[in-house]
Amino acid sequence: MADSPLIIKSKEFALQIIKVCNHIKQTKNETVLTNQLIRSGTSVGANIREAFYGHGTADFIAKLQIALKECSESEYWLELLIESGYYDSRDILDMCIEVKKLLISSINTAKSKLAK
Repeated sequence: MADSPLIIKSKEFALQIIKVCNHIKQTKNETVLTNQLIRSGTSVGANIREAFYGHGTADFIAKLQIALKECSESEYWLELLIESGYYDSRDILDMCIEVKKLLISSINTAKSKLAK
C-alpha cells in the first residue's frame, strides 16, 4: 500500500497544496478560496488512504469516488486562483489533473474486478 503511486502522488499533491495556500495567504492576503482549496486538496489523499482500509471492493471504490470528487473540487479552486491572478503557476493544476487521472483509472480497474 505505501508504495502505491496513487498514495504517493496524492500525498505530494496535498503537501504542494499546503505550500501554495500558505504562499497565497502571505503574498495576496487571500483566505476564502485558499481555505476551500486546503480542505479539498488535503482530503484527496486522506480518502485514498481510507480506501485502502475499506471493507471490501465496493467500499474501496466508494472511498476513491469521494477522493475523485474532492480532487475535482480542488481543480475548480485552482482554476479560480490561477485565472483570477492570485497564483501564476499551472504546475499544481497539472499535478491535480494527474491525480484525477490516476483515481479514474483505479476506480475503473476496481469496478472491472468487482464485475468479474
